[in-house]
Amino acid sequence: MTLLVTGSAGFVGTCVVRQLIAETDEPVASVDALTYAGNPLSFGPAAQSPRHHFEHADIRDEARMRAIFKHYQPRAILHLAAETHVDRSIHAPAEFVSTNIVGTLTLLQVAQDYWRNLPEPRRNAFRFQHISTDEVFGSLAPEAPAFEETTAYAPTSPYAASKAGSDHLVLAWQRTYGLPTLMTHCSNNYGPYHFPEKLIPLMILNAVDGKPLPVYGDGQHVRDWLFVEDHARALRLVLEHGTPGETYNVGGAAERRNIDVVNMLCSVLDELQPSGAPHARLITYVKDRPGHDRRYAINFGKLERELGWRPRESFETGLRKTVRWYLANPGWVASVRSGGYRNWLDKNYGSREAE
Repeated sequence: MTLLVTGSAGFVGTCVVRQLIAETDEPVASVDALTYAGNPLSFGPAAQSPRHHFEHADIRDEARMRAIFKHYQPRAILHLAAETHVDRSIHAPAEFVSTNIVGTLTLLQVAQDYWRNLPEPRRNAFRFQHISTDEVFGSLAPEAPAFEETTAYAPTSPYAASKAGSDHLVLAWQRTYGLPTLMTHCSNNYGPYHFPEKLIPLMILNAVDGKPLPVYGDGQHVRDWLFVEDHARALRLVLEHGTPGETYNVGGAAERRNIDVVNMLCSVLDELQPSGAPHARLITYVKDRPGHDRRYAINFGKLERELGWRPRESFETGLRKTVRWYLANPGWVASVRSGGYRNWLDKNYGSREAE
Protein backbone atom coordinates (compact mmCIF):
# COMPACT_ATOMS: atom_id res chain seq x y z
CA MET A 1 0.00 0.00 0.00
CA THR A 2 1.11 3.53 -0.78
CA LEU A 3 0.33 7.02 0.49
CA LEU A 4 -0.15 9.72 -2.16
CA VAL A 5 0.92 13.27 -1.23
CA THR A 6 0.07 16.20 -3.51
CA GLY A 7 1.98 19.45 -3.24
CA SER A 8 4.81 17.30 -1.97
CA ALA A 9 7.67 19.65 -2.91
CA GLY A 10 6.18 22.59 -1.01
CA PHE A 11 6.98 23.63 2.54
CA VAL A 12 4.52 21.45 4.44
CA GLY A 13 4.51 18.71 1.81
CA THR A 14 8.24 18.08 2.00
CA CYS A 15 8.03 17.94 5.79
CA VAL A 16 5.27 15.32 5.58
CA VAL A 17 7.31 13.27 3.11
CA ARG A 18 10.47 13.50 5.23
CA GLN A 19 8.57 12.31 8.30
CA LEU A 20 6.84 9.47 6.47
CA ILE A 21 10.11 8.18 5.04
CA ALA A 22 12.01 8.56 8.32
CA GLU A 23 9.36 7.25 10.70
CA THR A 24 7.33 4.65 8.76
CA ASP A 25 7.96 1.74 6.41
CA GLU A 26 5.25 2.75 3.93
CA PRO A 27 5.95 3.74 0.31
CA VAL A 28 5.16 7.35 -0.58
CA ALA A 29 4.15 8.57 -4.04
CA SER A 30 4.46 12.33 -4.19
CA VAL A 31 3.15 14.78 -6.79
CA ASP A 32 4.13 18.38 -7.41
CA ALA A 33 3.94 20.77 -10.37
CA LEU A 34 7.23 22.41 -9.24
CA THR A 35 6.07 25.99 -9.54
CA TYR A 36 7.99 28.82 -7.84
CA ALA A 37 7.80 27.38 -4.30
CA GLY A 38 8.26 23.71 -5.12
CA ASN A 39 11.81 22.60 -4.39
CA PRO A 40 12.83 18.91 -4.58
CA LEU A 41 15.96 19.74 -2.58
CA SER A 42 13.66 20.16 0.41
CA PHE A 43 12.99 16.41 0.47
CA GLY A 44 16.42 16.07 2.06
CA PRO A 45 17.43 12.42 2.60
CA ALA A 46 13.92 11.30 1.60
CA ALA A 47 14.76 12.18 -2.01
CA GLN A 48 17.11 9.18 -2.18
CA SER A 49 14.83 6.69 -0.46
CA PRO A 50 13.67 3.74 -2.62
CA ARG A 51 10.29 4.12 -0.88
CA HIS A 52 9.79 7.67 -2.20
CA HIS A 53 8.48 7.96 -5.76
CA PHE A 54 8.24 11.52 -7.09
CA GLU A 55 5.96 12.47 -9.99
CA HIS A 56 6.35 15.88 -11.64
CA ALA A 57 2.70 16.53 -12.43
CA ASP A 58 -0.09 19.11 -12.10
CA ILE A 59 -3.23 18.13 -10.19
CA ARG A 60 -5.30 19.89 -12.89
CA ASP A 61 -4.11 17.29 -15.42
CA GLU A 62 -6.91 14.74 -15.09
CA ALA A 63 -5.38 12.11 -17.38
CA ARG A 64 -2.08 12.24 -15.50
CA MET A 65 -3.81 12.01 -12.13
CA ARG A 66 -5.80 8.98 -13.26
CA ALA A 67 -2.60 7.31 -14.43
CA ILE A 68 -0.88 8.03 -11.10
CA PHE A 69 -3.79 6.58 -9.10
CA LYS A 70 -3.85 3.50 -11.32
CA HIS A 71 -0.10 2.94 -11.05
CA TYR A 72 0.39 3.49 -7.30
CA GLN A 73 -2.97 2.25 -5.99
CA PRO A 74 -2.88 4.56 -2.93
CA ARG A 75 -4.66 3.67 0.30
CA ALA A 76 -5.04 7.39 1.08
CA ILE A 77 -4.25 10.83 -0.31
CA LEU A 78 -2.95 13.83 1.60
CA HIS A 79 -3.95 16.78 -0.56
CA LEU A 80 -1.60 19.71 0.14
CA ALA A 81 -1.22 21.05 -3.41
CA ALA A 82 -2.22 24.72 -3.44
CA GLU A 83 -1.19 28.24 -4.24
CA THR A 84 -0.80 29.72 -0.77
CA HIS A 85 0.66 33.23 -0.63
CA VAL A 86 -1.83 36.05 0.01
CA ASP A 87 0.25 38.72 -1.72
CA ARG A 88 0.61 36.60 -4.84
CA SER A 89 -3.15 35.99 -4.86
CA ILE A 90 -3.73 39.75 -4.91
CA HIS A 91 -1.50 40.09 -7.97
CA ALA A 92 -2.71 36.93 -9.79
CA PRO A 93 -6.06 35.68 -8.41
CA ALA A 94 -6.95 33.54 -11.46
CA GLU A 95 -4.02 31.20 -10.83
CA PHE A 96 -5.24 30.61 -7.27
CA VAL A 97 -8.77 29.81 -8.44
CA SER A 98 -7.39 27.47 -11.09
CA THR A 99 -5.07 25.51 -8.81
CA ASN A 100 -6.98 25.57 -5.55
CA ILE A 101 -10.53 25.12 -6.83
CA VAL A 102 -10.28 23.52 -10.28
CA GLY A 103 -7.31 21.41 -9.19
CA THR A 104 -9.13 20.15 -6.11
CA LEU A 105 -12.23 19.41 -8.21
CA THR A 106 -10.13 17.37 -10.64
CA LEU A 107 -8.53 15.43 -7.81
CA LEU A 108 -11.88 14.74 -6.15
CA GLN A 109 -13.33 13.37 -9.37
CA VAL A 110 -10.35 11.12 -9.96
CA ALA A 111 -10.30 9.94 -6.34
CA GLN A 112 -14.05 9.27 -6.37
CA ASP A 113 -13.84 7.03 -9.44
CA TYR A 114 -10.80 5.23 -8.03
CA TRP A 115 -12.43 4.71 -4.62
CA ARG A 116 -15.69 3.39 -6.08
CA ASN A 117 -13.82 0.66 -7.95
CA LEU A 118 -11.75 -0.57 -5.01
CA PRO A 119 -12.58 -3.94 -3.45
CA GLU A 120 -14.65 -3.52 -0.31
CA PRO A 121 -11.95 -3.81 2.41
CA ARG A 122 -9.76 -1.24 0.64
CA ARG A 123 -12.73 0.98 -0.19
CA ASN A 124 -13.70 1.12 3.48
CA ALA A 125 -10.15 2.05 4.50
CA PHE A 126 -9.52 4.71 1.84
CA ARG A 127 -9.22 8.36 2.95
CA PHE A 128 -9.06 11.69 1.09
CA GLN A 129 -7.43 14.20 3.46
CA HIS A 130 -7.69 17.86 2.50
CA ILE A 131 -5.32 20.32 4.16
CA SER A 132 -6.69 23.85 4.49
CA THR A 133 -6.01 27.08 6.37
CA ASP A 134 -7.43 29.22 9.16
CA GLU A 135 -7.60 32.12 6.68
CA VAL A 136 -10.92 30.81 5.33
CA PHE A 137 -12.50 32.11 8.56
CA GLY A 138 -11.45 35.72 8.01
CA SER A 139 -10.22 38.16 10.63
CA LEU A 140 -10.70 37.97 14.39
CA ALA A 141 -11.25 40.92 16.71
CA PRO A 142 -8.58 41.29 19.44
CA GLU A 143 -10.68 39.72 22.20
CA ALA A 144 -12.73 37.31 20.08
CA PRO A 145 -12.50 33.57 20.80
CA ALA A 146 -10.21 31.53 18.55
CA PHE A 147 -11.50 29.83 15.42
CA GLU A 148 -13.29 26.53 15.95
CA GLU A 149 -14.20 23.88 13.40
CA THR A 150 -17.73 25.31 13.28
CA THR A 151 -16.70 28.95 12.75
CA ALA A 152 -18.48 30.51 9.77
CA TYR A 153 -16.40 31.06 6.64
CA ALA A 154 -15.58 34.71 5.90
CA PRO A 155 -12.53 34.80 3.56
CA THR A 156 -11.13 38.23 2.73
CA SER A 157 -8.34 37.57 0.19
CA PRO A 158 -8.37 35.78 -3.18
CA TYR A 159 -6.17 33.09 -1.61
CA ALA A 160 -8.53 32.52 1.32
CA ALA A 161 -11.58 32.57 -0.95
CA SER A 162 -10.03 29.95 -3.24
CA LYS A 163 -9.21 27.71 -0.28
CA ALA A 164 -12.74 28.17 1.07
CA GLY A 165 -14.05 27.08 -2.32
CA SER A 166 -11.91 23.95 -2.26
CA ASP A 167 -13.10 23.18 1.29
CA HIS A 168 -16.72 23.36 0.17
CA LEU A 169 -16.04 21.01 -2.72
CA VAL A 170 -14.48 18.45 -0.37
CA LEU A 171 -17.45 18.69 1.99
CA ALA A 172 -19.84 18.31 -0.94
CA TRP A 173 -18.07 15.18 -2.19
CA GLN A 174 -18.30 13.65 1.27
CA ARG A 175 -21.98 14.46 1.74
CA THR A 176 -23.20 13.88 -1.81
CA TYR A 177 -21.06 10.96 -2.94
CA GLY A 178 -19.95 9.48 0.37
CA LEU A 179 -16.24 9.93 -0.35
CA PRO A 180 -14.46 9.34 3.00
CA THR A 181 -12.83 12.74 3.50
CA LEU A 182 -10.93 14.35 6.34
CA MET A 183 -10.17 18.06 6.60
CA THR A 184 -7.77 20.14 8.67
CA HIS A 185 -7.37 23.89 9.12
CA CYS A 186 -3.97 25.03 10.32
CA SER A 187 -2.54 28.27 11.60
CA ASN A 188 0.61 29.96 10.22
CA ASN A 189 3.40 27.43 9.70
CA TYR A 190 7.11 28.14 10.11
CA GLY A 191 10.30 26.13 10.26
CA PRO A 192 13.17 24.82 8.11
CA TYR A 193 12.86 24.72 4.30
CA HIS A 194 10.29 27.55 4.23
CA PHE A 195 10.24 29.47 0.94
CA PRO A 196 11.65 32.93 1.74
CA GLU A 197 8.74 35.08 0.68
CA LYS A 198 6.93 34.31 3.95
CA LEU A 199 7.49 36.49 7.02
CA ILE A 200 9.91 34.48 9.14
CA PRO A 201 12.37 33.23 6.47
CA LEU A 202 12.24 36.58 4.68
CA MET A 203 13.21 38.41 7.86
CA ILE A 204 15.97 35.93 8.71
CA LEU A 205 17.62 36.15 5.32
CA ASN A 206 17.22 39.92 4.96
CA ALA A 207 18.71 40.43 8.41
CA VAL A 208 21.68 38.19 7.60
CA ASP A 209 22.26 40.22 4.42
CA GLY A 210 21.88 43.54 6.23
CA LYS A 211 18.77 44.43 4.19
CA PRO A 212 15.64 46.21 5.47
CA LEU A 213 13.11 44.12 7.36
CA PRO A 214 9.76 45.21 5.82
CA VAL A 215 6.91 45.05 8.35
CA TYR A 216 3.42 45.67 7.02
CA GLY A 217 1.41 48.56 8.45
CA ASP A 218 1.81 49.06 12.20
CA GLY A 219 3.11 45.53 12.83
CA GLN A 220 0.23 44.74 15.18
CA HIS A 221 -1.26 41.93 13.09
CA VAL A 222 -1.50 38.73 15.16
CA ARG A 223 -0.89 35.20 13.94
CA ASP A 224 -0.92 31.82 15.71
CA TRP A 225 2.44 30.19 14.84
CA LEU A 226 2.70 26.43 14.28
CA PHE A 227 6.04 24.65 13.87
CA VAL A 228 5.89 22.69 10.62
CA GLU A 229 7.08 19.41 12.17
CA ASP A 230 4.21 19.60 14.66
CA HIS A 231 1.79 20.22 11.81
CA ALA A 232 3.05 17.20 9.88
CA ARG A 233 2.62 14.99 12.94
CA ALA A 234 -0.95 16.25 13.34
CA LEU A 235 -1.77 15.47 9.70
CA ARG A 236 -0.47 11.93 10.05
CA LEU A 237 -2.47 11.43 13.25
CA VAL A 238 -5.68 12.68 11.65
CA LEU A 239 -5.10 10.45 8.62
CA GLU A 240 -4.76 7.31 10.73
CA HIS A 241 -7.28 8.00 13.49
CA GLY A 242 -9.60 10.82 12.38
CA THR A 243 -13.28 10.18 11.73
CA PRO A 244 -14.31 10.42 8.05
CA GLY A 245 -16.42 13.50 7.39
CA GLU A 246 -14.88 15.40 10.30
CA THR A 247 -12.78 18.58 10.35
CA TYR A 248 -9.92 19.20 12.79
CA ASN A 249 -8.15 22.47 13.63
CA VAL A 250 -4.36 22.44 14.10
CA GLY A 251 -2.80 25.37 15.96
CA GLY A 252 0.45 26.26 17.66
CA ALA A 253 -0.87 27.90 20.87
CA ALA A 254 1.47 30.76 19.99
CA GLU A 255 -0.31 34.00 19.15
CA ARG A 256 2.24 36.72 18.44
CA ARG A 257 2.15 40.18 16.85
CA ASN A 258 4.23 40.43 13.69
CA ILE A 259 6.46 43.12 15.15
CA ASP A 260 7.14 40.92 18.19
CA VAL A 261 8.08 38.01 15.91
CA VAL A 262 10.54 40.20 14.02
CA ASN A 263 12.06 41.61 17.19
CA MET A 264 12.46 38.11 18.62
CA LEU A 265 14.17 36.99 15.41
CA CYS A 266 16.52 39.93 15.65
CA SER A 267 17.41 39.02 19.23
CA VAL A 268 18.16 35.40 18.30
CA LEU A 269 20.32 36.57 15.38
CA ASP A 270 22.14 39.05 17.63
CA GLU A 271 23.12 36.05 19.74
CA LEU A 272 23.85 33.48 17.02
CA GLN A 273 25.34 35.72 14.34
CA PRO A 274 26.20 39.15 15.74
CA SER A 275 26.77 41.86 13.16
CA GLY A 276 28.26 44.59 15.32
CA ALA A 277 24.92 46.38 15.66
CA PRO A 278 21.45 45.17 16.68
CA HIS A 279 19.59 43.59 13.77
CA ALA A 280 16.43 45.41 14.92
CA ARG A 281 17.88 48.59 13.41
CA LEU A 282 16.88 47.15 10.02
CA ILE A 283 13.14 47.10 10.81
CA THR A 284 11.20 49.26 8.35
CA TYR A 285 7.44 49.81 8.32
CA VAL A 286 5.91 49.62 4.84
CA LYS A 287 2.46 50.21 3.40
CA ASP A 288 0.03 47.52 4.48
CA ARG A 289 -1.33 44.91 2.08
CA PRO A 290 -4.94 45.39 0.91
CA GLY A 291 -7.50 43.68 3.14
CA HIS A 292 -4.87 42.53 5.64
CA ASP A 293 -6.61 40.40 8.30
CA ARG A 294 -5.87 41.68 11.78
CA ARG A 295 -5.77 38.46 13.78
CA TYR A 296 -5.93 34.69 13.39
CA ALA A 297 -6.08 32.18 16.23
CA ILE A 298 -6.90 28.46 16.26
CA ASN A 299 -8.67 26.45 18.94
CA PHE A 300 -7.33 22.90 18.52
CA GLY A 301 -9.25 21.50 21.49
CA LYS A 302 -11.08 18.94 19.36
CA LEU A 303 -7.82 17.50 18.04
CA GLU A 304 -6.41 17.36 21.57
CA ARG A 305 -9.53 15.77 23.11
CA GLU A 306 -10.23 13.20 20.42
CA LEU A 307 -6.75 12.30 19.16
CA GLY A 308 -4.40 13.43 21.94
CA TRP A 309 -2.35 15.89 19.86
CA ARG A 310 -0.53 18.94 21.18
CA PRO A 311 2.38 20.87 19.64
CA ARG A 312 5.76 19.74 20.94
CA GLU A 313 7.53 23.01 20.18
CA SER A 314 6.90 26.31 21.88
CA PHE A 315 7.29 29.35 19.66
CA GLU A 316 10.59 30.18 21.34
CA THR A 317 12.14 26.74 20.79
CA GLY A 318 10.76 26.41 17.27
CA LEU A 319 11.97 29.85 16.22
CA ARG A 320 15.46 29.18 17.51
CA LYS A 321 15.57 25.87 15.61
CA THR A 322 14.41 27.69 12.48
CA VAL A 323 17.03 30.42 12.69
CA ARG A 324 19.79 27.86 13.32
CA TRP A 325 18.67 25.85 10.30
CA TYR A 326 18.80 28.82 7.91
CA LEU A 327 22.22 29.83 9.17
CA ALA A 328 23.50 26.26 8.71
CA ASN A 329 22.05 25.71 5.22
CA PRO A 330 23.28 28.44 2.87
CA GLY A 331 23.27 25.98 -0.04
CA TRP A 332 19.53 25.44 0.19
CA VAL A 333 18.97 29.19 0.52
CA ALA A 334 21.02 29.82 -2.63
CA SER A 335 18.96 27.23 -4.50
CA VAL A 336 15.71 29.14 -3.97
CA ARG A 337 17.12 32.60 -4.59
CA SER A 338 16.49 32.39 -8.31
CA GLY A 339 15.83 35.29 -10.62
CA GLY A 340 12.10 34.64 -10.31
CA TYR A 341 12.27 34.90 -6.53
CA ARG A 342 14.15 38.21 -6.69
CA ASN A 343 11.69 39.56 -9.27
CA TRP A 344 8.83 38.72 -6.94
CA LEU A 345 10.37 40.56 -4.00
CA ASP A 346 10.94 43.60 -6.20
CA LYS A 347 7.35 43.49 -7.46
CA ASN A 348 5.74 43.09 -4.06
CA TYR A 349 7.92 45.25 -1.83
CA GLY A 350 9.56 47.62 -4.32
CA SER A 351 6.31 49.56 -4.75
CA ARG A 352 5.67 49.88 -1.01
CA GLU A 353 7.19 53.07 0.26
CA ALA A 354 8.44 53.15 3.82
CA GLU A 355 6.09 54.79 6.26
